[in-house]
Amino acid sequence: MESNGKITIDNAVSPRLRNMLYVHFVDNSLKQETQRMESSVESSMVPRSPWAPPEGGFRAWLTVLASFVIQGLVFGINLSYSVIYFELQRILDADGVTDTSYKTSLVGSLSLGMTFAFSILAGILIDQFGYKTTAIIGGSLCLTGMFSSSFLIHHIEALYFTYGILFGCGASLSFNPSLAVLGLHFRKRIGLACGIVSAGASVFTFWLPPALVAMISAIGLDWTLRVISFLMILIVVAALTFNVPAGAREQGSERKKLEISNILNKENWKKKKFVIWTIGVPLALFGYFVPFVHMVKFVSINFPSDDGKILIMCIGVASAVGRVAFGMLSDHKRINRVLLQQISLFSIGVLTMLLVAANAWVHMILISLGIGIFDGCFITLIGPIAFDLCGPQGASQAIGFVNGLCAISVTLGPTIAGKLFDIFNSYTLPFLLAGTPLILGALGLFSIMCVKS
Repeated sequence: MESNGKITIDNAVSPRLRNMLYVHFVDNSLKQETQRMESSVESSMVPRSPWAPPEGGFRAWLTVLASFVIQGLVFGINLSYSVIYFELQRILDADGVTDTSYKTSLVGSLSLGMTFAFSILAGILIDQFGYKTTAIIGGSLCLTGMFSSSFLIHHIEALYFTYGILFGCGASLSFNPSLAVLGLHFRKRIGLACGIVSAGASVFTFWLPPALVAMISAIGLDWTLRVISFLMILIVVAALTFNVPAGAREQGSERKKLEISNILNKENWKKKKFVIWTIGVPLALFGYFVPFVHMVKFVSINFPSDDGKILIMCIGVASAVGRVAFGMLSDHKRINRVLLQQISLFSIGVLTMLLVAANAWVHMILISLGIGIFDGCFITLIGPIAFDLCGPQGASQAIGFVNGLCAISVTLGPTIAGKLFDIFNSYTLPFLLAGTPLILGALGLFSIMCVKS
């Protein structure tokens, strides 16, 4: 018998059987000891993370609120540029400036494009200086760019820099930390947190345009831009809440020491799934913003008795609902977030193509609501997928790179669609072509599933 780790054999057993039992017990004991040693060695080789996100609490939800405000201001102003565009073009026309339509639209295009383009820089700055510092720098640039623009409304070339580049850069340095910081507070409910935060853009886009119209008519464009610049102070205040939890501080400092000579996070680019996603999403987005930019003009041609701005509002409201709903859905253990994002891209592509077949106003409303719902799904899943593919330490640069590469699509897609309209005087070909990369890109992302983790 075996007792307390020692082997004892009853004397009544025959010598031969006793020897066999002895060898058996010794052999088993050696095997068990070997397994214990191997287990000990293996466990010492597996890196253990002593820290996990708190999954809520006052600080976590305060960060969600602050990020909600930051994204609301950044994208609310960018997506409400059409109001400023109309008044700025009127002022430039009165000044005798030529090609005002193109020159004025370029200011807004630069602002939105830079918001995405500087995301790569934002990801690097987050890793080097932290979420709070990066967001404060961004808010300060937004304030400086918008306030200086208020004195330059008669100088369109100067606005390219102050409103387009300076404000766009600040928006990017504010927006990216507000998304990446959520990974410090949530893991199981990261989808819900990202959904609530990204809904800020939809909520602010809903009320900002009428507010801007009222301000411009009351105090003029110059003072309206000054009021907007003062709102940028809220970005700096919100950024002050981006405090790193105690358990995550050690990991952050270690990462900074490792990457102080190598600015780029090379570990991200060793992951094939991340590489496919980072390249595939921007390629799919060449047609993504086409209906957002050209919807109002499309309606003025095909449904002259209706107001195209209603469809933009439908997209905004549906997008807000979709961001929260799909954020919650993506937190379910059985949900594949990449597949869910593929479905959203594919659906937006199909709905964009269906716009040219719509022959009734109710069809336009239903299509717009569908685009909004799946827009909310796509936007919300960027953060959670980045955390899934690269982990919390690589998420900031993962988000930065995918958003940065999307800048090319955001800028070129609507511009090419506008050029095609000028050539053919119809939106049939532009909208059909806009849906194509979305569908092909969604199908191409299936290759992620063929790569082993």
